[in-house]
Amino acid sequence: METTTKPSFGEIIKGHKPVLVDFSAEWCGPCKMMPPILKEVKDKMGDQVTILKLDIDRNPAVATAYGIQSVPTLIVFRDGQIKWRQSGVLRADQIKQVLDGILSSQ
Repeated sequence: METTTKPSFGEIIKGHKPVLVDFSAEWCGPCKMMPPILKEVKDKMGDQVTILKLDIDRNPAVATAYGIQSVPTLIVFRDGQIKWRQSGVLRADQIKQVLDGILSSQ
């Protein structure tokens, strides 16, 4: 029987495809506004971008490594580098505009 392992966070963000990470927490009110916004972004952008939600309480080492001090914080990674970072709730069109800019800067 073959076992498949999920790629690690570090492996996922190393790819050339932009990865939008939503750092959030269960107890965070504004964080609860993000899922429908991120779904809209994913619906518009499809496979051009990977979107991950990361719970800072379940992944404290990752949150600490990226200096997450408030949630929600959105970070876009590409080729292992931070290309954009913003704290707070944003509209889907604002996020898409950022991702479009990153995609056009091949």
